[in-house]
Amino acid sequence: MISYFKSENGTIARIDEMLPGCWVDVLEPTAEEKAWLLDELEIVPEFVRSAFDDEETAHIDLDEDTGQILVIVDCPFVEDESEVVDTSIVQYDTHPISFLFVPEQEYFVTICLRHNNTVADFTHGKYRDVYTDLRTRFLLQMLLRVAQRYLVCLRSIMRQIRESERTLRKTMNNRELMKMLGLEKSLVYFSTSLKGLESTVSRISSGRMMELYEDDRELLDDVMIEIHQAAEMCTIYTDILNGITDTFSSVISNNLNITMRTLTIITLVLAIPTIVFSFYGMNVEMLPLIGTPWFAVIFAAVLCVIAVIILRSGRILK
Repeated sequence: MISYFKSENGTIARIDEMLPGCWVDVLEPTAEEKAWLLDELEIVPEFVRSAFDDEETAHIDLDEDTGQILVIVDCPFVEDESEVVDTSIVQYDTHPISFLFVPEQEYFVTICLRHNNTVADFTHGKYRDVYTDLRTRFLLQMLLRVAQRYLVCLRSIMRQIRESERTLRKTMNNRELMKMLGLEKSLVYFSTSLKGLESTVSRISSGRMMELYEDDRELLDDVMIEIHQAAEMCTIYTDILNGITDTFSSVISNNLNITMRTLTIITLVLAIPTIVFSFYGMNVEMLPLIGTPWFAVIFAAVLCVIAVIILRSGRILK
């Protein structure tokens, strides 16, 4: 789907046709819309291929012949129900969002292969003081919202970690352990994507790829601050999650050792009556008091008590 937007008094409004200085939003494009980008907007074919690659990494590229600029960054999103094993577990992933500068027609183009909440907020006019004709500033405003969405998702992950920790303190549930695994996977995705986002913004800040104005520097600093904060939070939450999983893994291992020790002791103690009754069940006349029916039971019980006393004195039983 292709939509056109243009700012009016700092507020974005939908328009019916392309105008100079407008924003072209391409959402979940089809093959026909891909051809339209190549033919109508005359976007460089290499840029279109990169923008349509769902596994493309974050980077910025400049075509010196046309002056077109491509910026690709990863944006966080909640995984669809069809992509997760347990729908009750909220897991996150990232997907690329592409920004294209088309200087010939003075267009700013965004390409999203799937629904993106960050772009949707701009299309719905959620933000003010946005001007589509100031394309560099518009890009930085979108990158700022992308970084802030990382922060929102990271706080949500931390809340889930706390909830899972409280549940695991009460009961060792496999579902909570699998939830921890899903959250750890989400943090790995975020960490990798934030490194690419930080590298891309650093290249933008150099001013070699695109011209930066003095008014954009403050906004660029805000973007870098938000990215650094998100990267630090991701690192901290990853360390916390690893510490929690290692601790509960040790607890599970310790509980298993205690269970195995208890079962071994029970087996050892119960083996004593079996040995005694086996001797008295044989056709042997040399055993003491073989004619006394309760002697074997009393003898086995005394040996069991002695075994328990020895195990307790050796701190095996507590």
